[in-house]
Amino acid sequence: MRLEKNFEVDRPPELASRIAARDETLLSLFADAKTEIVEREGNRRTTRTHYHALGREGVATFHFHCLPDGRISFEKVCDGNIWQELTGTVVFAKRGAGTQVTLKMVGRTKSLVPEFAIRSPMRDQIEQMASSLRASMEAAEAPKAD
Repeated sequence: MRLEKNFEVDRPPELASRIAARDETLLSLFADAKTEIVEREGNRRTTRTHYHALGREGVATFHFHCLPDGRISFEKVCDGNIWQELTGTVVFAKRGAGTQVTLKMVGRTKSLVPEFAIRSPMRDQIEQMASSLRASMEAAEAPKAD
């Protein structure tokens, strides 16, 4: 399963990337659930989210990597009953005076979980994540001139 969401913000790519990499932005990606950063190691932050989905409560762990080129990659620790693999990226590209932000997720469900059963919740998830990223970038103050 592949999902992608694009949006534009009135910020340069470098600033948009720095805002997206902030702890508070990463924590806001899962707005309907309690999320905390449980580990920091180099350019990697690990989050743990307590959620309720598909009639179940669970805990999801994600590793977010802030890459030197400004991209953010992430992967879910697939220790539950649904995902065999779930990864993603956030890419920032200059678009006029602003930035086009592209959020991509790619995943494979476990053999007994049909993709059509999870597609709608995942669409909702990528929409929520994109909305949160956009709101964080638009709300952040622009750097002051020296």
